[in-house]
Amino acid sequence: MSRKRVASSLLFDDSFPQFSLFTAVHKHYSLEQWKDFASQNPDCLQHLAASSGMGSSDFEQLEQILEAVPQVKYICLDVANGYSEHFVEFVKDVRKRFPKHTIMAGNVVTGEMVEELILSGADIIKVGIGPGSVCTTRKKTGVGYPQLSAVMECADAAHGLKGHIISDGGCSCPGDVAKAFGAGADFVMLGGMLAGHNESGGELIERDGKKYKLFYGMSSEMAMKKYAGGVAEYRASEGKTVEVPFKGDVDHTIRDILGGIRSTCTYVGAAKLKELSRRTTFIRVTQQVNPIFSDDS
Repeated sequence: MSRKRVASSLLFDDSFPQFSLFTAVHKHYSLEQWKDFASQNPDCLQHLAASSGMGSSDFEQLEQILEAVPQVKYICLDVANGYSEHFVEFVKDVRKRFPKHTIMAGNVVTGEMVEELILSGADIIKVGIGPGSVCTTRKKTGVGYPQLSAVMECADAAHGLKGHIISDGGCSCPGDVAKAFGAGADFVMLGGMLAGHNESGGELIERDGKKYKLFYGMSSEMAMKKYAGGVAEYRASEGKTVEVPFKGDVDHTIRDILGGIRSTCTYVGAAKLKELSRRTTFIRVTQQVNPIFSDDS
């Protein structure tokens, strides 16, 4: 897949390196868990990013993890709202502390903020506010941006400064992943598409002869109860919890996604993935697929 990889915020597992896919590991794993994983899976570390919020305790833990596991060379600075002076300063501080690491930062949805973060030291900007399958930000706050438009605009801004972007959210099928690359994304982050597998977090639930796994947004009430003791009084939950039908091994889903992207490249005449954005044209439609035999019919 050339220099472009699919990123996931869900899976902390050794399945992805065989496909050269990339995993951004959420910030709630402890230093001891990182050490244990590193000792058992040394070949996987080059495909991982250690994540951090912008709190002082987050920064301290990030330092501890990167000092204990020096093979990890990627940092993901992950906040719901990248539009703050505090976040910009935090990116500068992290760049100063880790001058040789690759820094991903977000989320934002406009070219101006992409440029600001790149000039502040980020290498890759995470793009997307509201499009995630378990995100309720648009309902709770009214804030959001159409994902395809955001990717197009932010990719232009990032590439003009020799930076990169990750399209984060909005993909529900392999064709959506291909469209994100076609719109100019350098990476695509997947959550819901990778939920419900053996390698996904969460308990396996069995009910009425069927199996499910819980999938929830990190701003959901469930996540905040699990990691922060509950929803703070000054804010609202901006995520939901869903039961995803159990899908088995993630290997099958990954192969389906990669196969779809390869086929996309053949349809549009792209010899390499990085050519995809130069071979595609987007047309606005009211209906994309034939619904006669759809699940909803």
